[in-house]
Amino acid sequence: MSIDFDAPESEASLDAHQELYQTPHHDDLETDVEHPPLARIGRWAHANRKFVIVAWVVLAVGLGVFAPKLEHALSGAMWEVNGSESLAARDVIDEQFGGLSSQSAVVVIQSQSTPIDDPVYQQVIDDVNARILAEPGFGQPMPAQPGMDGMTVMIQAGANVDPTEAVRAAGRLGDDIAELSTDLADDEIAVALTGSPAFWDDFNAVNREGMMKAEILTWPVTAIILVIAFGTLAAAGLPLVLTAAGLLASMGVLYGITRTTDLSIWTLNFAMMFALALGIDYALFIVTRYRAALHAHPDDPQHAAGIAMDTAGKAVLFSGITVLISLSSVLLVPIPAFRSMAAGMMLSVGFVLLAALTLLPALLGPGIDKFALPWHTKGDHHSDFFAGLADRVQAHKVLVAAGSVAVLLALALPLLGLKTGMPGITVLPQDEQARQGYNMIADGFGPGGPGPIQVIVPAGRDAQAIADQVMATDGIVMAFPPQPGADGASIIQAVGGYDPSSAEALALVPTLRTELPDGVLVGGPVAENYDLDRTLSEKAPLVIGVVLVLGFLLLILALQAVIVAFVGVIFNLLSVGAAFGVGALVFQHGMGADLLGFDSQGYLTSWAPLFFFALVFAISMDYTVFLLASTREHFDRSGDANEAVRGSLGHVGRPIIAAAGVMIAVFYTFAIAGTLPMKEMGLILGTAVLLDAFLIRLVLVPAALFIIGNKAWWLPRWLDRILPNVKFAH
Repeated sequence: MSIDFDAPESEASLDAHQELYQTPHHDDLETDVEHPPLARIGRWAHANRKFVIVAWVVLAVGLGVFAPKLEHALSGAMWEVNGSESLAARDVIDEQFGGLSSQSAVVVIQSQSTPIDDPVYQQVIDDVNARILAEPGFGQPMPAQPGMDGMTVMIQAGANVDPTEAVRAAGRLGDDIAELSTDLADDEIAVALTGSPAFWDDFNAVNREGMMKAEILTWPVTAIILVIAFGTLAAAGLPLVLTAAGLLASMGVLYGITRTTDLSIWTLNFAMMFALALGIDYALFIVTRYRAALHAHPDDPQHAAGIAMDTAGKAVLFSGITVLISLSSVLLVPIPAFRSMAAGMMLSVGFVLLAALTLLPALLGPGIDKFALPWHTKGDHHSDFFAGLADRVQAHKVLVAAGSVAVLLALALPLLGLKTGMPGITVLPQDEQARQGYNMIADGFGPGGPGPIQVIVPAGRDAQAIADQVMATDGIVMAFPPQPGADGASIIQAVGGYDPSSAEALALVPTLRTELPDGVLVGGPVAENYDLDRTLSEKAPLVIGVVLVLGFLLLILALQAVIVAFVGVIFNLLSVGAAFGVGALVFQHGMGADLLGFDSQGYLTSWAPLFFFALVFAISMDYTVFLLASTREHFDRSGDANEAVRGSLGHVGRPIIAAAGVMIAVFYTFAIAGTLPMKEMGLILGTAVLLDAFLIRLVLVPAALFIIGNKAWWLPRWLDRILPNVKFAH
């Protein structure tokens, strides 16, 4: 059985729906079309298309020349918590102990048969020290520290440069260190560079490879979906041009920002993924509405551009503002990486939004239907299929609503047992040097060896007594002798009996902070992870609350209806819960791990729930605005809530499916090809779009609106008086 999404309606029905585009012509343009700001922008951009296009070419090319440099300018660090005890400890270590903080380089040497005191082994130690001294990014190496197995030693060297430069230095040093393993006869002694800078250098390389694979897959798949949706090559190309222009411009600006401050490596990944999906989303809705308006006014494409911008463009503007509000809430979290990612994504979305509201109207014209494909049909693009879907939902509205909610709640159930934790070494492939070195340290020093707890004892205190107290703490298996610093303070390196990313290891931090004397600082990788995890938990209610309240208020402003706005927010929460439930099944419980190509850590990354909540909610609001804005438009014309639902689904159902298809393709592509954090984001966001577009917007929301009826559009008189008059109808 085939379904024709563009099946022509009856003549009467078509005439009724064309009323949406039969706006007052020429004589009334001043008051009806030119007066609304977005309509004026659309008409101006279309009338001055050469100027607008040239300006965007100059902007995109001028800034885009810096885009290839961006990734190499980004930092893998920035996960510290501003104002935390672990950050204070890191500062003391950098000042007094030669940079032996969590940002130091760590070289591990291990043999299966040659003892440490063997001359051959000692020669390798000397060679390692020489290689470290030859790298200006790192300072004097510390004396080799033997492990518990008697066959492994660890050599640390503090960074002389900032974390971003330390990562580059680790890349250079890693190549030199790797040669020491292969230069020896029979590869009897293995040597590897690990530590935070080495981890991020290896991760960046893996990330670049994953991003390249994702991009190679994303653009062709996106193009195919757009061609199928539009039926013409000309129309299908517009969203790609728009998105590319916005991304190039934003990447150039981001590179400029890196000249003055650090930006996280995640900034590029998330900004590109999110802006690509949203840019195509926005363009698709505007282009679809323009083609419909052009069908009603074939002799006045400028007029059609004004209509498209004042309707679909207005919905895009509100959607973009919603996305920016959701992302801005992340700025409340005092973690530089978080703020960096949020700011970068806001910048990229802002540029894409600007391109949608200025460049796109300039590109619109009668030639939009050129290079038509066999399945292309002209008309107002109202779909009988989706209008019929509304009728079927209305006939069983209570059952449909209850069933949809039940499905979403069932998918959200895994959240009840959700576990979070900091990313472990498994985010790197097994053949990466940093992971091999990590495993070697874990073998020789115990599970906690790769992430020691660093205790800073102030000058004038009995460092050895405190070292004894640290060693006596349950869960600590080794404590190296105190090392004096430049200003009299001492550092104690303690090794726990647990993997540094485990909950048991994190629990050691508050225990030590409680039991050790006042003034003693507890830092190091484990403490930094603990402070990060605690901050995320503490800030989550604030961020979620801000997103919900501001989202609700924006929906009231856009839709001029309290109940509809409330329904939109509640259903968005259902979408978020279901998407995270699926994420828990995959990443915590390992379902489909082999298919997606990752090793399950047994938990979801700690920062994923908070950060991805803002992103998923933003995407859900995106579809909420598009659907309900169209419903509002139809309701203002008919005054009938049921007819409004049927009419809106008929007009925006197909664009929603097409836009969702693009987003799903983008996000799932990154889930397949990206690193573990990218897989988490890609799968959770892709699933959210899938559920939101196909189940919530096309089924659950219409069912709820049918149940509520005209009361859905109720607005208190006092609120009506203070709200600006926002209309989507022409």
